[in-house]
Amino acid sequence: MSDFASSSPSFRKPLLAGAAVFALILAAGAAYRIQQRSGLHEQSEAAAIPSVDVIHPGGVASNTLVLPGRLQAWFQAPVYARTNGYLRRWYVDIGQPVKAGQVLAEIDTPDVDQQLSAARAALATANAQRNLAQTTSNRWDRLVAQNAVSQQDADERRGNFAAREAMRNEASANVQRLQTVSGFKRIVAPFDGIVTSRSTDIGALIVAGTSTTQPLFTVSDVTRLRIYVSVPQAYVARLREGTTAEFTVPDQPGKTFRAQLARSSGSVDPESGAMLVQLVYDNHAGLLKPGAYAQVTFDFGTSQPAAAGAVRIPVSALLFRHEGSAVALADAQGRVRIKPVTITTDFGNELEVIGLQPSDQVIDNPADDIRTGDRVKATLQRKNAHA
Repeated sequence: MSDFASSSPSFRKPLLAGAAVFALILAAGAAYRIQQRSGLHEQSEAAAIPSVDVIHPGGVASNTLVLPGRLQAWFQAPVYARTNGYLRRWYVDIGQPVKAGQVLAEIDTPDVDQQLSAARAALATANAQRNLAQTTSNRWDRLVAQNAVSQQDADERRGNFAAREAMRNEASANVQRLQTVSGFKRIVAPFDGIVTSRSTDIGALIVAGTSTTQPLFTVSDVTRLRIYVSVPQAYVARLREGTTAEFTVPDQPGKTFRAQLARSSGSVDPESGAMLVQLVYDNHAGLLKPGAYAQVTFDFGTSQPAAAGAVRIPVSALLFRHEGSAVALADAQGRVRIKPVTITTDFGNELEVIGLQPSDQVIDNPADDIRTGDRVKATLQRKNAHA
């Protein structure tokens, strides 16, 4: 017992030293974990701050306006049948050029042919009856002069002749009508052009004058083309008759065509806020096709100066709020501020607005839910909106 007591101080010293080392290890580990946790929190906070691209508004871009358009034939006529029957033969197909009056197809009309034969027979009968009534009337006029018959009998014969004359005229008019209808058996082209559609074939039943009737052919004059474009109201006052515009079409890559403004609708559509204008293109070379899509470019040069205090921003920077149009600005501390703006001119991909300074940092493509006071990391993309 005395031996153990005498040896316990020397035994406790290594034990205490080990315990101290262990405590130091635990403390160092805890401090490391706290430091790591703090660093991870800082990294999470930094990652939570979105990165945005900012631009400085300003600059003067060329006053060009690019709009979609649609090409249409100068004349386009759907050709219908005016009589019933069956298609006997067609002579032209889609894509073929035709001349005015050229026969496109023939219709077999047995009913009309029979009606015309009957009408001609009725006209012959009416002619015979009219001639007999005339002869009788003349004879009775001579008898009246000789006091052989009464004036009343002569007047009756003269009235009968007038009635037969009217019946003859009616029968003649009916023959002329049926001859006209019979003439519609030949479908002819209304003007020089090309056949752009054919919706019938040999033996097809032709029914004229119904609401569901389809045109047998469509003939289009493509020597000139009309190009219809809806121009925004902001540019209406800058359009004049004779203004030249350039346009491109997908089926002619690398080629640019020029057309002249011929006329406009003279009113702004309240639904679209645009005015319909018509340009004319000389297509004698036959390069372009009616119905095609076109991208039309109007170049207004620098004839209209920017409004006082106006700057330009890309349309992608605009926000739509209940209060109206606005943009999101980023300050030097990385805080967001929503600022209202007034749009003066819409250039398609750019906007001319009032309410900004050239030194403002405008956030491009801001999130829809961005709010004043949000933190962002701003990256300047270019010095102004017009690189």
